[in-house]
Parts: sequence; C-alpha cells; structure tokens
Amino acid sequence: MAATASTIGSMDAFFPSLRCRPATLYSTHRKLSTASFFQKRKLSCICPTTSQLDISLSQVHRRNLLSSFLTVTIFPQLGFNGISMAEPTNEFKEYIDIFDGYSLLYPRNWIQVRGAGADIFFRDPFVLDENLSIELSSPSSSRYKSIEDLGPPEAAAEKVLKQYLTEFMSTRLGVRRESRILSTSSRVADDGKLYYEVEVNIKSYANNNELAVMPQDRIVRLEWDRRYLAVLGVGNNRLYELRLQTPESVFVDEEKDLRQVMDSFRVINSIG
Repeated sequence: MAATASTIGSMDAFFPSLRCRPATLYSTHRKLSTASFFQKRKLSCICPTTSQLDISLSQVHRRNLLSSFLTVTIFPQLGFNGISMAEPTNEFKEYIDIFDGYSLLYPRNWIQVRGAGADIFFRDPFVLDENLSIELSSPSSSRYKSIEDLGPPEAAAEKVLKQYLTEFMSTRLGVRRESRILSTSSRVADDGKLYYEVEVNIKSYANNNELAVMPQDRIVRLEWDRRYLAVLGVGNNRLYELRLQTPESVFVDEEKDLRQVMDSFRVINSIG
C-alpha cells in the first residue's frame, strides 16, 4: 500500500482532537518518572514521616517500604491491581505519567529531550534518528470510549500513515516520499484494554541539485529510510499514541528492544 505526500490531507481530517503539547509547558503539572516523583514529593502527603523512615535504614529496607506503599496505596488508584514493584532491569527504565495516564518502558541509555513538541520524548544518544514519543488527544475536546472508535486496525493504520506523511511534508523542490503499511494488528493487554499496533515504512528521496535546468543534472538520491511503529490506546476519554522511529539499517538489531517497549505501553487511570 503506497501513498505520497501530495495525497495527504490535514491532520485534523483524521485526528481532529489529537495534538502535540510542548514538553516544556507544565502549567498544570510536571512529568515525573516514578523515582523522580516520589523523590521530589518525598511522599509528604500520605507517606510515613521522616522520623518514621529513619535515614539509617538500609537501602533494601527502604525499597521494601516503598514497594509496599506503592502496591497498597498508589497502584490501585492508577488502575494497577495486584502489582508489586519489581527491581528495574539493566536494559530498561520505567516511565509512569500519573497525571496524563500512561506508562511504558524505555531503553536505559536513552535520554529525554525537552521541547520536542510531544508529551514525552526519548531518543538514542548515538543513533539520533531512533526515538520514541507519546502523543495525546486534547482532554477538553476528545471523548474516545474505545480504540474501535477509529475503526478496524487497517483503517487506523491508514490514518496513522497519512498523519506521518502530513508531518513530513516538505516545501523543497524535488522531494518525494514513498510509504507503505507493513503490518496492522490488535491485542488485549494484561490490563484488559484493547490496543492497535501499526508498522509502516517511509522513504524520502530528493534531487541533489533541484535548481538545475537539465534533467540529467537533477540526480535523485535516497535521503532516509525509516521504520515507524505505533501503539494506539484509549482511556480517560483520550486517544494515546506511542510512536517509535528507527532507521531501517538498524531495525533488525534493535527490533527486540523496540517490541518490548511496544508491549510495555499501557493507558492507566489518570489522577489529573
């Protein structure tokens, strides 16, 4: 299935309430990882006092106390039932946004980039074209009840691809994009929610000398060739989209980790 940038409509035609929110604007709340959230808040509102949690406690004891507190008090409020706090692996870190309502794992060595225009954005510090982001629909205007509001997975994949191509539209002369949907699927995760998964490939071609008069002087070359993987979910009356991007040249090597990130994505009950 192929599409070109010239056939793409506007973003609002397909996701009327999906928007990017600058990652630097935290007027109502801040995005905090689990560790950062509890460290900065110091669990002051519902945790034991400092005198009760004596600083001489061992790290193991501290971790056990925090795990018990999260399991009994916090996780049920977020829609996580019967979950204990496991030790983090060497490969991934966990990110939980309890205000907007989602969680995921991301590669441990990836760095967070602020001001990237997404709700959250992480990227590989060495392969700059490899990254992940979260896009959210507007909480004030969206009223999604189920991911099936987008239609079947195939229809959602068409909308996702067109959205990508709309964002990648270029005003440069001689730019051409080739795209195709590689796969679509749906799954029910362990939280009981239905998620759609979409996988597409997009190639960008450009002339090396777009202002040349003679056609033989305008040589078309491949600019980039990328794999895009998306997971779509609905909760809190909003549409959530996890986006993963990677160059095709490294996809085979990175596929296992990328799939694990996809499998970890969950929409949870927000407290905002």
